[in-house]
Amino acid sequence: MDRAPGWSVRLKLTLSYAGVVLLTGAVLLAVAWLYLLRHVPDKDQGLLGISPNRYLLTRIFGSAAVTALAVLLVLGLLGGWILAGRMLAPLTRIAEAARLASKGFLSHRVRIDGRKDELRELADVFDAMLDQLESHVAEQQRFAANASHELRTPLAISQALLHVARNDPTFDHAELIERLQHVNTRAIDLIEALLLLSRSDRGGFTREPVDLSLVAEEAAETLLPLAEKRGITLEVTGEATQAVGCGALILRMVTNLVQNAVVHNLPAGGTVTVHTEPDYDMSVLRVENTGQVLPPELVPTLIEPFQRGTERVRTDEHAGVGLGLAIVHSIVRAHEGTLDLAARPTGGLLVTVRLPRSR
Repeated sequence: MDRAPGWSVRLKLTLSYAGVVLLTGAVLLAVAWLYLLRHVPDKDQGLLGISPNRYLLTRIFGSAAVTALAVLLVLGLLGGWILAGRMLAPLTRIAEAARLASKGFLSHRVRIDGRKDELRELADVFDAMLDQLESHVAEQQRFAANASHELRTPLAISQALLHVARNDPTFDHAELIERLQHVNTRAIDLIEALLLLSRSDRGGFTREPVDLSLVAEEAAETLLPLAEKRGITLEVTGEATQAVGCGALILRMVTNLVQNAVVHNLPAGGTVTVHTEPDYDMSVLRVENTGQVLPPELVPTLIEPFQRGTERVRTDEHAGVGLGLAIVHSIVRAHEGTLDLAARPTGGLLVTVRLPRSR
């Protein structure tokens, strides 16, 4: 935004400080003039023949008052300029950091030392904002790089299949069509997951009461054939509890959690338990599954995009794109909830989601 040039804040503070000093000095001199000089008689014969009268003192006091006001004005301007510069130094550093941030240099920090005051608190808030912004930008760049890599893979596979079919007349076209359909389905699933992740990150959705127990039953019913196919027992327990949010996103969140628990439940024959319950002002959803023992240091990375905790069994129906828990984390964050992942000592994973309850 273009603005007309104007006075700097430092100059305004300097003039304000000097004006206050000058006004205070004028008031003091006026008090001396009104309440002291009026008690001096016009003519008073002293012992030595000296007659200090009001006229003589007025002339002497007047010239001294003008000199004092001039000195106060100079000192006020000089002192105000120095003090304003010292007071505004943190703002200058914050402005420089903001200017660098606008050019893409997010690693610069203000870092003002000293005791807490309004300007130092502003600098600390600005540094915290830069920390979050730098972390968010780095996360977005890493996500974009991973997404481009994941999207390039099915395209490269399709190109290779078409190249082989073109150079080999005896290649089975039915097999080619089937494999291309599988690769294309995987690419579509990945794009839909990316779009859903972007939608949940924006948080622009209508909030309404959603019964977590009904959502858990719906997700379990949808994934029951997959669980039976893998020989996994799928159970839904708990009581009704209403959360506040988008029903479609919450359903996708629960579906991803249950599907993740079923797909990673190795070896076959394990169990998946989905439990819902109210807890004060939060609605709690727990998804627990048996499976392989997970290293504790691996658990925090599971919510990162395109991260897979264990070797996933690839099937045509549920190949997965490495965004399941990342989408869950994004949806929970958009609903102002919390997500906790814990490795079970006997193997498998326990996921606890807490969402604000409907009142």
